[in-house]
Amino acid sequence: MTNTSFLDKIASVLIAKYADTLSNTIVVLPNKRAKIFLIEALKKQVATNIISPEIISVEDFVQNIAGIRTIDPIELLFEFYEVYLSITATANQQSFELFANWAKTLLQDFNEIDRYLLDPSHVLSYLKDIEDIKKWGIEVENKTALLEKYIDFWKLLPNYYQSLYAHLLNKGIGYQGLIYREAVHNINHFSNSLHDKKFVFAGFNALNAAEEKIIQHLIASDQAKIYWDADQTFLNDPYHDAGLFVRRFKENWKHYKLHPFEWIVNDFSQTKNIQVIGTPKTIGQAKIAGSIIENIINESQSLGTDGTLDKVAVVLGEENLLVPLLYSLPSSVGALNITMGYSSKNNPAQILTAKLFKMHTNALSRNAKSYVLYYKDILDILTHPLVEPYAKTSALVQTINQNNYTFITHHKLMELNGIPSEIFLLLFQKWEKGSIPVLETISKLLQTIKGNLSNDNEEEKITKAFVFAIFKVINKLINYYSKHEHIDKIETLYAIYKQVIDLAEVSFEGEPLNGLQIMGVLESRVLDFETVIVTSMNEGKFPAGKSQNSFIPYDVKRELGLPTFKEKDAIYTYHFYHLLQRAKNIYLIYNTESEGLDAGEKSRFITQLEVEKQKNHTLTHEIYNALLPETAYQPMVIPKSERVMLRLKEIAEKGFSPSAMTSYIRNPIQFYFQKILRISEVEEVEENIALNTLGTIIHETLKVLYEPFIDKFISESDILNCFKQIDTEVLKQFKLVYKEGEIKKGRNLLAFEVAKRNVSNFLKVELESIKNGDAIKIIALEQTFERIINHPNLPFPVLIKGNVDRIEERNGLIRIIDYKTGKVEKASVTLKSWKGLTEDIKSDKIIQVLAYAYMYEHDAKGKPIEAGIISFKNLKAGFLAFNFKEINEINAIINEEILGNYLEQMVLLLSEILDENIPFEEKLI
Repeated sequence: MTNTSFLDKIASVLIAKYADTLSNTIVVLPNKRAKIFLIEALKKQVATNIISPEIISVEDFVQNIAGIRTIDPIELLFEFYEVYLSITATANQQSFELFANWAKTLLQDFNEIDRYLLDPSHVLSYLKDIEDIKKWGIEVENKTALLEKYIDFWKLLPNYYQSLYAHLLNKGIGYQGLIYREAVHNINHFSNSLHDKKFVFAGFNALNAAEEKIIQHLIASDQAKIYWDADQTFLNDPYHDAGLFVRRFKENWKHYKLHPFEWIVNDFSQTKNIQVIGTPKTIGQAKIAGSIIENIINESQSLGTDGTLDKVAVVLGEENLLVPLLYSLPSSVGALNITMGYSSKNNPAQILTAKLFKMHTNALSRNAKSYVLYYKDILDILTHPLVEPYAKTSALVQTINQNNYTFITHHKLMELNGIPSEIFLLLFQKWEKGSIPVLETISKLLQTIKGNLSNDNEEEKITKAFVFAIFKVINKLINYYSKHEHIDKIETLYAIYKQVIDLAEVSFEGEPLNGLQIMGVLESRVLDFETVIVTSMNEGKFPAGKSQNSFIPYDVKRELGLPTFKEKDAIYTYHFYHLLQRAKNIYLIYNTESEGLDAGEKSRFITQLEVEKQKNHTLTHEIYNALLPETAYQPMVIPKSERVMLRLKEIAEKGFSPSAMTSYIRNPIQFYFQKILRISEVEEVEENIALNTLGTIIHETLKVLYEPFIDKFISESDILNCFKQIDTEVLKQFKLVYKEGEIKKGRNLLAFEVAKRNVSNFLKVELESIKNGDAIKIIALEQTFERIINHPNLPFPVLIKGNVDRIEERNGLIRIIDYKTGKVEKASVTLKSWKGLTEDIKSDKIIQVLAYAYMYEHDAKGKPIEAGIISFKNLKAGFLAFNFKEINEINAIINEEILGNYLEQMVLLLSEILDENIPFEEKLI
């Protein structure tokens, strides 16, 4: 800390004025964190061993006076619900969820009323009178039941308050306001019983009415002294919010009519170097903070000092900046202390628990009896890093993916996983016996996960800490629920869990007095640093925006002396200016984006510093933008190694399919991944039927329908017979291809109907052709053909191999047909020039159908061949035959010349693929 820090001055006072009575001295500070720094300041100023004074936070001090245990907000909500049920007629009682919606706000108001020692009956009846006035003009006969209930609610508020107050007092527990009110009642007895004790209050700013009364009482009875950390710059300016509270106390407290106000300092106007830095987005702020710290270390080392960061603090205006900041810190940062906890939102055990809640609550809402689980919920849990290595469910995950299970009953899931592990049974145990059994199951699950983690592995040790944090929360919930058994809905449990989980932060281990300090705004109270880096200096973040979470209107708060957003802003202003008060180097970082998430205008505090610039302050303003690279993405280039060439030779021997060649034209890298590396797509559940699956179903259906007619001429009666089989056959193919997928509803039902219609429309076209006198003889269906290309330009012979959908003889002509379920136009199979055929992906269908013609050429035995496409989305166009268009001449028959030109083009393509000097180069589309 700096040489003249506030805590150093307090330590000096304690040694100078309280040396003989230190063990009977109690130092009260605004927060617990300042305690270790005060002890350190005392240590520096004494040469011998001394007994330290008792140092406590103001909340603990007030709790000691009141003799009442504080309870957390969730426990308070449960207790209030007990009271609410006891004083509300059964017919008017609300469920816990509805009650919680308004009770949380009401409890905050009760808290404020008590902290400021207001008469609750007066305030709450005032609210009722306001509501009465609002509804004044409504005639009695027009008052609806809903309106009556609304007015009754306001009438009941004093009863709620008094009943809750008495209930909590009887149990010896309370919320903060109740404890403060009771402390004020008890202050005389407390000060009399501890007349030999001396109290020192240090570093306060905003005090509520109860705190004011307690402190003034102890000062008046000569048992206490209070030391403020007030800078004259703010104290003497009647409009400066940083001095708002201290000015009030200086003017209003009786003590200051006769005694001096201690201490007024003049630190803020001293020499300061303030750098205001704007950068887009949150991550940019973390990166800049990291680079500032790196510069501080480098400068310190170049000056020959040790480069420690003891006097440097990073104050995060937003807690979600913590993780990006930790990643941005240079490796040269040695000691580090983080006062904030790691948020439970990113805790892996919390994420797993939340997913469990989602899966089970969804199953219960669908149908509690059959308990149907959604595949995504199941897979989310089974692939979670805390579950996957130990649950032994890889076979189950594969089964779900391969068979397209979308919704799985609990019974079926247990069937599919024949030998379940203990963790699996805990994860999928039905949640139907109420909240406590559910919480006990989660507790057992977390214990099982903890048992799976090792203490030898550093990462697993950290994971254990995360699991333990959630385990504590679940046990706390078990404790709540065992006392309040009538609140037993799983949905309510989930809502409460989400609120409690915010309290489940995992603390960081660190050395509080050494190295860089990373803290939130409130943790910085009373502490002084030489270098301060403040992030998120945007409106709504620093200071936090207005939040009207109260039933008491603004003007009533003003009249009664309750804090409004003006006072809350003043608290933030004091914290901000106190951070700057003794600092020499200050970096204020803000987000330049004024719209979108985590955005907002530049903080008013920055503008205030600029407008009210002190003479000794150097203030600079910079905008940092990330360097954008010249090229956004560098295409991949993969040279052909010896092993790649061996794989290409292997493919050439087994057979190049037309689709493999067109995939190379589309993108050589795609060909490399699929054919050379053999990387296939990850198998996933196909919730909605994909187009390629639909295509397979139609192809297979037509194959089965036409198989009886191979080597036969088709008659009208044959086609009419096929019509009768459409429904059965399409359903059968759906079951074979789509397996367990749902086809009776939603999009898949539509796809099922589309498949039937496509087959039906195709058969209608076929029937029409036969009626018009076409003689159609089926030669082959879904048959594989191949042909070797031996060519001097190729390094070795290449086999071309492909699966042809249908070959028929129609009126003496061989017709090779490729089915396409998508839409294909005539232009896609029309060729105007051979040049560039293998360079344009638009020619993929021509390459494909000519490959089939080339492979079938010998089997045709001299008969004329035509090859083309039947597009199910363009059936009106009929058979789209390949045709070569030269000037005005169109040739649809595939003769030797066409096949010769085609072969030349294929050799060009294959020689490029097989040339070891031409790398696979990515095409950017």
